Order: sequence, then structure tokens, then C-alpha cells
Amino acid sequence: MKKSNRHVPAHEIDAIAGAVRAGDRRALGRAITLVESRRDADRPRAEALLEALVAYRGDAIRIGISGVPGVGKSTFIERFGRHVIENGHRVAVLAVDPSSSVSGGSILGDKTRMEELGRNAKAFIRPSPTGGTLGGVARRTREAIALCEAAGYDVVIVETVGVGQSETAVKDMTDMFMLLLSPTGGDELQGMKRGIVELADLILVNKADGALEAAALDTVSNYRNAVHLLRPASPNWAVPVDACSALAGTGIAEVWRHVEAYRKALGDSGEIAARRKAQAQSWLWSEVGESLLANLRAHRDVKQLLPALEKDVVEGRIAVAQAARRLLAAFLGSSAS
Repeated sequence: MKKSNRHVPAHEIDAIAGAVRAGDRRALGRAITLVESRRDADRPRAEALLEALVAYRGDAIRIGISGVPGVGKSTFIERFGRHVIENGHRVAVLAVDPSSSVSGGSILGDKTRMEELGRNAKAFIRPSPTGGTLGGVARRTREAIALCEAAGYDVVIVETVGVGQSETAVKDMTDMFMLLLSPTGGDELQGMKRGIVELADLILVNKADGALEAAALDTVSNYRNAVHLLRPASPNWAVPVDACSALAGTGIAEVWRHVEAYRKALGDSGEIAARRKAQAQSWLWSEVGESLLANLRAHRDVKQLLPALEKDVVEGRIAVAQAARRLLAAFLGSSAS
């Protein structure tokens, strides 16, 4: 299917962009729905909207938050978001949920678990399905961040679906990466993948209250020792490991102080600016790759060849590399090997 080339009325885009810039939460929600749309006919409008708002991206601090399911990410974000708002900021939360294999929609619906934050006029919460995208984020999360910044939110939080082999994609679109852990001591330390710990800019052990407080403090001690053995990601930042309780609200103010200290240290050194340039370059090539793959799958000749080639590959009659070359040749209109 070819992308629609219909004219996009300038007044339509101007109206949406104006409402987003005015901080209209419903308009922002509609704008994100537009850029997340997989309909070919919506892409010209989405691209025109992003182009209209590109000059209005603010200087928000972008925070990625990940952690194993059940660690209390939503409860933490609600408590943390309320504290940040009390300190004079506007907070946007992009909560990325697993996708239903049936409907393609969000399964968990994190917005329902942040009811008090969601009612705050200075907060915006948007659950989005991964849509099968690897990395614990949705394909259009970067665009959603840009829209939130254009709407005046100066703290943008991206909550990923959980810790896994590909969860680190959120690091490539945020300034600071928080890792939330449960107070389970050495067992979790042994099971946690080293790579995601190395990427963390702040490690927090949640649920440090009641009967779990002692275990949480032990886990903090274990991770502090482990972090000291890792090579620092930045010469200007030593990764803190702290305990907190999202339920009781303890340690939340200290988390925000860490964020402010991190932004100053890496902002003054130019690291955040350099990271954002590298992220923009990565975003470009990611978009090129995903667009090429989408166009390849939609190509008429590829669609004709694909069923037979897939069957041949599955049944072992043709090598995968040879099948791929034939599909690429059909897409490029060439018989070259």
C-alpha cells in the first residue's frame, strides 16, 4: 500500500499544534494518538505536526525508569511525580505497556494505577502499547517525548515494560536512567543482568518499609559494593544506590535531589548535550531502518514472493540468506545477487 500523498491543510495542523503548545492535555493525547497511528493515511499529518512543533521542544529532563514486574514502578512514579510537581514542575509520564497479541492494545493500562497523579492538572499520563517493538518502549516513544516537551512538560518520564535483554533502548532516548529493584538481597543481585546495571545512572531499592526495610538496606549495601566494581559510565557521576518506599513516601525527596545533581553535573560538563546529539543520530537511523522494513513488507513484488519463500525457509528447501537476497532483489527491482 502506498503512503497517501493527500494535501494536509495547514490550518488543521496549526490548530493541533497551537493546542498542544497551550498545554491542552486532550490535544496532546490526540497528537500522540496521531503519531502512533499505523495507518499510512495518517503519516503525512503526523509528520507535518512534528515539523510544526520541532522548534518548540523544551529543555525537559528526560528520565527512563525500568525494573522487574512487581517492583512498584507505577506506585513510585506516582509518588515521585507528585513530589516533582510540588517543586514547581510539570510532569509527563509515558508508560509503555505490553501489547495484547489479540487487539494490539495496552494490557496493563498504567494510567489506572496512577489515579491521583493523573488528576493533577500539571501531570499528563499516557499508556502506550509496545506494538511488538523491542527495547521495552513503543516505536513512537521518541515522538511522544517531543510532543510532551512542546506542550510545556519539563520533566518527562518513560516507564518501560520491565527488565529484559532488550530493555536498554530507553537509555537511547533519555538523559537519566533509573533502575528500580526489590529488597530481595543477593538472589536478585545474582540474577540481574550486568548490562542493565552498568547502564543505570541511579539505582533505587523500593519497598524499604515495614518487614522489608532490613532486607532493602542489605540489598542497597550489596549493590553499592557491586557498583564500585563497574567502570563508571561518566567521569562526572558516581552512581548512587539508595533505598526508598513509594508507599510510605520515604526517600522520594532524595531521589529528586539526585536528579537535580545529575542534571547539573552532566549538563555543566556538556555530556547531556553530547548524548542528545548521539541519540538524534541513532533516532534517524532507527527511523530509516524501520521505514525501509515497512516499505519492503508492503512492496507488491515482495508480497507475492514472501509466502512461498517463507514456506521454503521453514521446510529447509532454501537457505535464509538466499531467500533474503531474493526479497531484497524484488524490492530494489534488481536481479543482482
